[in-house]
Amino acid sequence: MGRRREKGGRVDGLEVKLPSFFRCPISLEVMRSPVSLCTGVTYDRDSIQRWLDSGHRTCPATRLPLPSPVHLVPNHTLRRLIHLWSTPHLLPPPPPSSSPDDLLLDLRSPSSDPLPLLDRLSAFFSSPATDDSEKGRLASSVHFAPALVSLVVDDNAGLETLRVAVRVLALVLGMESRRELAIAALLADLDGSVSALLKVLKSGDGAEDYRIDAATVIESILSSPSCDSERRILIVEKPDLFPELVRLIDPPDTMDPAAADAGLRCLLAAAKGRHARAGMARAGAVPALARALTAAELPATTAERALKAMEAAARSAEGRAAVCEAAEACVGAVMERVLKVGREGREAAVAVLWAACVAAEDRRAREAVAGARGGAAKILVVMQGGCSPAAARMAGELLRVFKVDATSCSVGYDTKTTHIMPY
Repeated sequence: MGRRREKGGRVDGLEVKLPSFFRCPISLEVMRSPVSLCTGVTYDRDSIQRWLDSGHRTCPATRLPLPSPVHLVPNHTLRRLIHLWSTPHLLPPPPPSSSPDDLLLDLRSPSSDPLPLLDRLSAFFSSPATDDSEKGRLASSVHFAPALVSLVVDDNAGLETLRVAVRVLALVLGMESRRELAIAALLADLDGSVSALLKVLKSGDGAEDYRIDAATVIESILSSPSCDSERRILIVEKPDLFPELVRLIDPPDTMDPAAADAGLRCLLAAAKGRHARAGMARAGAVPALARALTAAELPATTAERALKAMEAAARSAEGRAAVCEAAEACVGAVMERVLKVGREGREAAVAVLWAACVAAEDRRAREAVAGARGGAAKILVVMQGGCSPAAARMAGELLRVFKVDATSCSVGYDTKTTHIMPY
């Protein structure tokens, strides 16, 4: 039997010294939720978050500058070591098995603290050392997904437990051949599942990676053939969905391209139907997308998704009104990106401009388009670049907004447009 540790760090009368690396460099207390910075130094989450919230952008221990945004990476290994040290036995038990059978057995067995098991599952599915066939064997068990989802929808689960459970779900959903089993389990308690996912999506304190996981899982549900119109409505009518996706795409501080991409994927999956598109617009998606398009760090593929999302919003009256309200910013962002994306992005850009200038016949939008530098030439490039017939018609009508003087090359606008709905 292992020798028991007494209160005060003593074992059978012997002093047990606390390892110094268990203490947070800021608070000097034993860390409860250790997280690491890019500098390699680990802190307790609450302490380093207070440091960052006070405006500091350096590592407290090394004084090295930190990038923006600051990513707090959970140090699961150190957390487990602290947990083992804190147990009543001096010698830790043998490490738990990570075989699919044992993981499934542990998952189906009730536990007062499922977080250590979820950490093992996260490591199992994310590790390149784990054979894909082993991952598939565990994910394809009829008992696995329901047991995992039961942890997600547990009202008594702490936020950290919920975050790691959602991470495991995101990893499983990334396995194309196994995702429908997980989707079926989520759909079995859709309201509870979506509410839990939104709880993670709304969380802050440097949890950007977990918010990406939540958006990925919601996108997977919405994109599944099993998600019928009734279920889709239940999801998109959640009042926090669109505002949180907008916040993921256009945060109040510095944009995270990976988070923006995940938010846009989910936004596009949700933007099916007039009601959903109107909800996007009411949540402020249009000006947020315009700001995202102007971010230099936004990759071309993500910018294309942003243009497609703005097009989706512009298919609703609320979305067109939002484009017209912020005409100068929206037109400027669209014109800046139109020739820097693929065909679908270019056609989406033309559709956005057409919706504001032709469908809505908004003077502010027409003035912004007519005043865009090189705007007519860009529209011509799209029109002559092998676009769809509908996009070609929209581009042709947009060109009527421009009145180009062959001598001065000055650009004005012409209000005599033909109002045809090409889609």
